[in-house]
Amino acid sequence: MEGLKVSEAELMVYLQPSKSINVSNAIFDELTSMLFKFNETFDGVLLAYSATTNDELAKILPGLHPCFGVRIKAQLLLFHPKPSMILEGKVVKLGPQSIHVVVLGFSSATITEEDMSERFDYKVKHGKELFASKLNKRHKIEVGTVVRFVVNSFDEEILHMSGSLLPAHTGNVNWLDKYANEDLVERFAFSFYFREAKHIICIHPCGVNLYSILLVFSNSKKRSDLQMTDHRELITTYDDDDGIKKSKKHKSRRS
Repeated sequence: MEGLKVSEAELMVYLQPSKSINVSNAIFDELTSMLFKFNETFDGVLLAYSATTNDELAKILPGLHPCFGVRIKAQLLLFHPKPSMILEGKVVKLGPQSIHVVVLGFSSATITEEDMSERFDYKVKHGKELFASKLNKRHKIEVGTVVRFVVNSFDEEILHMSGSLLPAHTGNVNWLDKYANEDLVERFAFSFYFREAKHIICIHPCGVNLYSILLVFSNSKKRSDLQMTDHRELITTYDDDDGIKKSKKHKSRRS
């Protein structure tokens, strides 16, 4: 999953004199207080750490509240999601207009209707709410599903993300891992002919029926039998002087 990184850092930890009895525990307490919070110095949310001290010497800083600084070397596991990154999380709640996801057990994400309506429809089956794919009925998202989504934005203060399920490689992780290759062919074929249909309508909106094109597409036993030339026969030819000259009729090819 993207958004995770391991960084090595040399840090100076400042401790109160009363903590000098057990410096190791004091260092761990300071680092633990930074967990699951966004830190600008680290450029991410600290999820885990491993630290060791360079030596046993400490630098005493004078002042009204004197303290001493200890240098340490640390390995930090950081989380910083950015737009267009791909993350995974568990669905904890969904409704007609949104899906709510928890990522890594602490960060929340919301996917709104406008970021998934092109691919998924909201349904209620046997009293259970779910989102079903428009292209494949087996592709479903419900409470408890682990979903893969694309990050739109990340709020560093409240650790909240907005996500999207519009890209084809997003959705139910289990389904994507099992059937993605099989469904990719179907999506490619459907989107290819759909784009061709839209292109034809733009050229001649009055002479082409999108429904008839999709009907021929759905009724075909083998989608590969439909050739581009079949659709191009629907395109109206133009003449510069007379405007629309003639329109070719579509004839289905039967073997």
